Amino acid sequence: MKNIIVTGTSRGIGYELALKFANAGQQVLAISRKTPRILIENKNITCLSVDLSNEADLEKVQDFLSSSWKKVDAIVHNAGSLLLKPFSETTQKDFEDIYKVNVFAVANLTRVCLPYLQKGSHVVTISSMGGIQGSLKFAGLSAYSSSKGAVITLSELLAEEYKERGIAFNVLALGAVQTEMLEEAFPGYQAPIKASEMADYIFDFTLTGNKYFNGKVLQVSSTNP
Repeated sequence: MKNIIVTGTSRGIGYELALKFANAGQQVLAISRKTPRILIENKNITCLSVDLSNEADLEKVQDFLSSSWKKVDAIVHNAGSLLLKPFSETTQKDFEDIYKVNVFAVANLTRVCLPYLQKGSHVVTISSMGGIQGSLKFAGLSAYSSSKGAVITLSELLAEEYKERGIAFNVLALGAVQTEMLEEAFPGYQAPIKASEMADYIFDFTLTGNKYFNGKVLQVSSTNP
Protein backbone atom coordinates (compact mmCIF):
# COMPACT_ATOMS: atom_id res chain seq x y z
CA MET A 1 0.00 0.00 0.00
CA LYS A 2 1.43 3.35 -1.08
CA ASN A 3 0.62 6.91 -0.05
CA ILE A 4 -0.06 8.92 -3.20
CA ILE A 5 -0.92 12.61 -3.56
CA VAL A 6 -2.94 13.68 -6.60
CA THR A 7 -3.78 17.31 -7.34
CA GLY A 8 -6.61 18.62 -9.48
CA THR A 9 -9.02 15.85 -8.50
CA SER A 10 -12.32 17.68 -8.93
CA ARG A 11 -12.69 16.60 -12.56
CA GLY A 12 -11.05 15.01 -15.58
CA ILE A 13 -7.83 13.03 -15.35
CA GLY A 14 -7.18 13.84 -11.69
CA TYR A 15 -10.61 12.62 -10.63
CA GLU A 16 -10.25 9.38 -12.59
CA LEU A 17 -6.72 8.85 -11.31
CA ALA A 18 -7.62 9.32 -7.64
CA LEU A 19 -10.36 6.72 -7.96
CA LYS A 20 -8.10 4.31 -9.82
CA PHE A 21 -5.40 4.46 -7.15
CA ALA A 22 -7.93 4.11 -4.35
CA ASN A 23 -9.75 1.20 -5.95
CA ALA A 24 -6.39 -0.53 -6.37
CA GLY A 25 -5.87 -0.32 -2.61
CA GLN A 26 -3.54 2.68 -2.43
CA GLN A 27 -4.03 5.53 0.04
CA VAL A 28 -4.80 8.77 -1.78
CA LEU A 29 -4.63 12.40 -0.70
CA ALA A 30 -6.89 14.16 -3.21
CA ILE A 31 -6.20 17.88 -3.44
CA SER A 32 -8.54 20.29 -5.19
CA ARG A 33 -10.65 23.32 -4.44
CA LYS A 34 -13.86 21.35 -4.97
CA THR A 35 -14.26 17.84 -3.56
CA PRO A 36 -16.59 15.44 -5.42
CA ARG A 37 -18.79 13.39 -3.12
CA ILE A 38 -17.72 10.07 -4.64
CA LEU A 39 -14.12 10.81 -3.62
CA ILE A 40 -15.14 11.85 -0.11
CA GLU A 41 -17.04 8.60 0.34
CA ASN A 42 -14.14 6.38 -0.75
CA LYS A 43 -12.46 4.85 2.31
CA ASN A 44 -9.01 5.02 0.70
CA ILE A 45 -9.22 8.72 -0.18
CA THR A 46 -8.61 11.73 2.03
CA CYS A 47 -9.87 14.93 0.42
CA LEU A 48 -8.38 18.32 1.19
CA SER A 49 -9.91 21.50 -0.17
CA VAL A 50 -6.82 23.51 -1.06
CA ASP A 51 -6.32 26.56 -3.26
CA LEU A 52 -2.99 25.66 -4.84
CA SER A 53 -2.48 29.23 -6.04
CA ASN A 54 -2.22 30.30 -2.38
CA GLU A 55 1.01 29.07 -0.80
CA ALA A 56 -0.37 29.52 2.72
CA ASP A 57 -3.19 27.09 1.95
CA LEU A 58 -0.61 24.31 1.65
CA GLU A 59 -0.33 24.34 5.44
CA LYS A 60 -3.32 21.98 5.32
CA VAL A 61 -1.16 19.46 3.48
CA GLN A 62 1.73 19.96 5.89
CA ASP A 63 -0.58 19.40 8.87
CA PHE A 64 -2.01 16.23 7.35
CA LEU A 65 1.38 14.74 6.47
CA SER A 66 2.92 15.48 9.85
CA SER A 67 -0.05 14.14 11.82
CA SER A 68 -1.14 11.22 9.66
CA TRP A 69 0.87 9.78 6.78
CA LYS A 70 4.48 10.49 7.80
CA LYS A 71 5.66 9.38 4.33
CA VAL A 72 4.77 10.06 0.68
CA ASP A 73 5.46 7.45 -1.99
CA ALA A 74 4.31 9.44 -5.01
CA ILE A 75 2.99 12.82 -6.09
CA VAL A 76 1.09 13.45 -9.30
CA HIS A 77 1.08 17.18 -10.03
CA ASN A 78 -2.00 17.12 -12.23
CA ALA A 79 -3.75 20.39 -11.35
CA GLY A 80 -3.68 22.96 -14.11
CA SER A 81 -5.10 26.32 -15.06
CA LEU A 82 -5.70 27.40 -18.63
CA LEU A 83 -6.08 30.78 -20.29
CA LEU A 84 -7.09 31.21 -23.93
CA LYS A 85 -6.44 34.85 -24.77
CA PRO A 86 -4.51 36.81 -27.42
CA PHE A 87 -1.04 37.69 -26.18
CA SER A 88 -1.68 41.40 -26.79
CA GLU A 89 -4.48 41.23 -24.21
CA THR A 90 -2.68 38.99 -21.71
CA THR A 91 -1.66 40.99 -18.65
CA GLN A 92 1.03 40.33 -16.09
CA LYS A 93 -1.71 39.31 -13.66
CA ASP A 94 -2.97 36.79 -16.20
CA PHE A 95 0.51 35.28 -16.41
CA GLU A 96 0.86 35.31 -12.61
CA ASP A 97 -2.49 33.57 -12.12
CA ILE A 98 -1.56 30.79 -14.53
CA TYR A 99 1.95 30.38 -13.15
CA LYS A 100 0.68 30.26 -9.55
CA VAL A 101 -1.17 27.03 -10.31
CA ASN A 102 0.93 25.49 -13.08
CA VAL A 103 4.43 26.28 -11.78
CA PHE A 104 4.57 27.77 -8.29
CA ALA A 105 2.13 25.22 -6.84
CA VAL A 106 4.25 22.37 -8.22
CA ALA A 107 7.34 23.83 -6.57
CA ASN A 108 5.58 24.67 -3.30
CA LEU A 109 3.82 21.33 -2.85
CA THR A 110 7.00 19.43 -3.68
CA ARG A 111 8.88 21.46 -1.07
CA VAL A 112 6.21 20.71 1.55
CA CYS A 113 6.48 17.00 0.77
CA LEU A 114 10.28 16.77 0.65
CA PRO A 115 10.71 15.71 4.30
CA TYR A 116 8.28 12.84 3.66
CA LEU A 117 9.69 11.65 0.33
CA GLN A 118 12.14 8.79 0.58
CA LYS A 119 14.27 6.52 -1.57
CA GLY A 120 12.01 5.09 -4.25
CA SER A 121 9.51 7.94 -4.21
CA HIS A 122 8.27 9.21 -7.57
CA VAL A 123 7.18 12.76 -8.40
CA VAL A 124 5.25 12.96 -11.67
CA THR A 125 4.37 16.31 -13.20
CA ILE A 126 1.69 16.48 -15.86
CA SER A 127 2.77 18.91 -18.54
CA SER A 128 1.58 19.46 -22.09
CA MET A 129 2.90 19.02 -25.61
CA GLY A 130 2.57 22.79 -25.79
CA GLY A 131 5.51 23.04 -23.39
CA ILE A 132 7.84 20.91 -25.51
CA GLN A 133 10.53 22.76 -27.46
CA GLY A 134 9.84 22.61 -31.18
CA SER A 135 6.31 21.23 -30.82
CA LEU A 136 3.27 22.62 -32.60
CA LYS A 137 2.12 25.78 -30.82
CA PHE A 138 -1.29 27.46 -30.77
CA ALA A 139 -2.23 31.13 -30.64
CA GLY A 140 -3.79 32.34 -27.42
CA LEU A 141 -1.97 29.90 -25.15
CA SER A 142 1.16 31.96 -24.37
CA ALA A 143 0.68 31.87 -20.59
CA TYR A 144 -0.45 28.25 -20.41
CA SER A 145 2.09 26.67 -22.75
CA SER A 146 5.03 28.66 -21.39
CA SER A 147 4.11 27.56 -17.86
CA LYS A 148 4.08 23.95 -19.01
CA GLY A 149 7.58 24.45 -20.40
CA ALA A 150 8.70 25.88 -17.07
CA VAL A 151 7.69 22.80 -15.04
CA ILE A 152 9.58 20.57 -17.46
CA THR A 153 12.83 22.37 -16.69
CA LEU A 154 11.98 22.49 -12.97
CA SER A 155 11.53 18.72 -12.87
CA GLU A 156 14.82 18.13 -14.68
CA LEU A 157 16.59 20.29 -12.10
CA LEU A 158 14.94 18.57 -9.13
CA ALA A 159 15.86 15.16 -10.52
CA GLU A 160 19.49 16.21 -10.45
CA GLU A 161 19.32 17.86 -7.04
CA TYR A 162 17.67 14.90 -5.30
CA LYS A 163 19.11 11.93 -7.16
CA GLU A 164 21.36 11.05 -4.20
CA ARG A 165 18.24 10.63 -2.07
CA GLY A 166 16.75 8.24 -4.61
CA ILE A 167 13.74 10.45 -5.41
CA ALA A 168 12.74 10.36 -9.08
CA PHE A 169 11.20 13.33 -10.91
CA ASN A 170 9.62 12.80 -14.32
CA VAL A 171 7.26 14.67 -16.62
CA LEU A 172 4.47 13.42 -18.84
CA ALA A 173 3.76 15.89 -21.65
CA LEU A 174 0.23 15.08 -22.73
CA GLY A 175 -1.33 15.58 -26.11
CA ALA A 176 -5.06 15.85 -26.65
CA VAL A 177 -7.24 14.19 -23.99
CA GLN A 178 -11.01 14.67 -23.90
CA THR A 179 -11.39 16.83 -20.80
CA GLU A 180 -13.21 20.01 -19.89
CA MET A 181 -9.91 21.88 -20.12
CA LEU A 182 -9.40 20.69 -23.70
CA GLU A 183 -12.90 21.91 -24.54
CA GLU A 184 -11.98 25.34 -23.13
CA ALA A 185 -8.88 25.53 -25.31
CA PHE A 186 -10.29 23.93 -28.46
CA PRO A 187 -14.10 24.20 -28.44
CA GLY A 188 -15.74 21.43 -30.43
CA TYR A 189 -12.60 19.36 -30.89
CA GLN A 190 -12.96 15.65 -30.08
CA ALA A 191 -9.81 14.01 -28.74
CA PRO A 192 -9.15 10.32 -29.42
CA ILE A 193 -8.29 9.59 -25.78
CA LYS A 194 -10.68 9.82 -22.83
CA ALA A 195 -9.66 11.07 -19.38
CA SER A 196 -10.12 7.60 -17.89
CA GLU A 197 -7.83 6.09 -20.53
CA MET A 198 -5.07 8.61 -19.85
CA ALA A 199 -5.52 7.98 -16.13
CA ASP A 200 -4.74 4.31 -16.81
CA TYR A 201 -1.40 5.27 -18.35
CA ILE A 202 -0.49 7.74 -15.58
CA PHE A 203 -1.47 5.15 -12.94
CA ASP A 204 1.01 2.62 -14.29
CA PHE A 205 3.73 5.18 -14.89
CA THR A 206 3.47 6.60 -11.37
CA LEU A 207 3.89 3.17 -9.80
CA THR A 208 6.62 1.81 -12.07
CA GLY A 209 8.11 4.57 -14.25
CA ASN A 210 10.77 5.57 -11.74
CA LYS A 211 12.42 2.18 -12.21
CA TYR A 212 13.33 3.21 -15.74
CA PHE A 213 13.31 7.01 -15.85
CA ASN A 214 14.54 9.98 -13.84
CA GLY A 215 14.68 13.57 -14.99
CA LYS A 216 12.94 12.63 -18.22
CA VAL A 217 10.10 14.10 -20.28
CA LEU A 218 7.88 11.54 -21.98
CA GLN A 219 5.61 12.74 -24.76
CA VAL A 220 2.29 10.95 -24.32
CA SER A 221 0.53 12.11 -27.41
CA SER A 222 -1.29 10.56 -30.33
CA THR A 223 -2.56 13.93 -31.56
CA ASN A 224 -1.63 17.53 -30.76
CA PRO A 225 -4.31 18.63 -30.29
